[in-house]
Amino acid sequence: MTITNIISAIGNNSSIYPLMVRDLCIEAPSKILIARKENLKESREIANDATREKTIDEYATSAIWLGGIPATEYVVDKFISKKGYNPNVNLKLFKEEESLKNTPKEIYQGLEYNIKKFGKNTTKEVQDAVADLIKVRDNKSVFEGLLTKKFIAATVIPTVIMGFVLPKLNFALTRKIREQKAQNKRSQNSQEQIKQTSFTSFDRKIFSDFSNNQKNKNINFTGSLVSTIANLRTVDKMAISDGGLTVGRVSTSRNKEEGYMNAFRMIGSMILNFVTPIYIAKGLDKLANKIFKVNVNLDPLILENKEFIEAIKNNKIELPKSNSAKDLFEFIDTKPNSLFAKFAQQAGEVSYLECGIRDPRKYVDVKKLGKFKDEFERFIKSAQNSKNIEKFAKKAKFIKCGNILANVGISSFLLAGVLPVATYKFVKLTTGSYSDPGLRK
Repeated sequence: MTITNIISAIGNNSSIYPLMVRDLCIEAPSKILIARKENLKESREIANDATREKTIDEYATSAIWLGGIPATEYVVDKFISKKGYNPNVNLKLFKEEESLKNTPKEIYQGLEYNIKKFGKNTTKEVQDAVADLIKVRDNKSVFEGLLTKKFIAATVIPTVIMGFVLPKLNFALTRKIREQKAQNKRSQNSQEQIKQTSFTSFDRKIFSDFSNNQKNKNINFTGSLVSTIANLRTVDKMAISDGGLTVGRVSTSRNKEEGYMNAFRMIGSMILNFVTPIYIAKGLDKLANKIFKVNVNLDPLILENKEFIEAIKNNKIELPKSNSAKDLFEFIDTKPNSLFAKFAQQAGEVSYLECGIRDPRKYVDVKKLGKFKDEFERFIKSAQNSKNIEKFAKKAKFIKCGNILANVGISSFLLAGVLPVATYKFVKLTTGSYSDPGLRK
């Protein structure tokens, strides 16, 4: 993997890669150091407890938060496949979409439309995809139920572990260590009693309480809601689980002051993780366009593609005639080997089967594909108007990579530096002490 591939991955705010870089490599170690530094102002013993709790909390939570949803979905997808359904069928296809710009109106995408259109293709891979559509069409309610369970499992399981189970176990460990230290000072006999202490009854109580709270709670979803949640990206589900994590951390706090601290920290973290980077990226790209007169809205992997640069130089770039659904679908279906179609697939806007036919099970967002086409076309025109297309492309790639790294740097600084310090200032303001409220004796 080249440096450009890495920068491209961490620059995609729709994926989990920027979160992985910020959370594991920058945010976690910085938060641990700041927690220790602030708590040392009060007591070395409390600082040791805070360091241990923060280390367990940050890395265990990150592992569950980043890997829990994909792992759970992988297992559930296997279960759905064993039931005879393909989990890749997009529920948005149940709505037959019409082109509003055409008169008379024409259907361009939908379950029945795709079955009829792609059913004429005799390629086995295409026929298998059509069979998946027919299976879902004939068992809509069953398939919706399976996807609902998938969503619940992928979001609830990691959230419960991160927000309710992990904090309780972490607090119990601190309690046990403190009890051991206290009893070691009193007598050797009491130490033997400490060794018999276990987490078994504590674990049973946690899961028993949670189980009791969930009894008799039936969640019903409508078809439109199922379609919405089924199409959430992993990063969207992580945002939802982060909200649940906030509720869990506040509700499991050892006292109200710790609850206030957790609410302040978690809400700030959600904003800085899922909202701020998007606006920073847009702002940096607009600033670059204004200062350097270069469109840097395309992915750096596209900007360094030699075939793309040569096609621009030779004026051989093929694009859809317009952003209408008819023209877009006609182009991506008849010219799957075009640079536009290849880059659209690379950007996740279109999906093709290995045989080169568009995957009829996947939904194509016409508005997003149209915007991608506009950015594609805008860069081509800017490059053609430059004196040297190759130098223009290199400049655009350099600026785009710089913007991505700057975005990661700024958002990481806010998450790993500003937020933790602000949290302890909030603690000092509300409690009069720098130490973690839950660790005070």
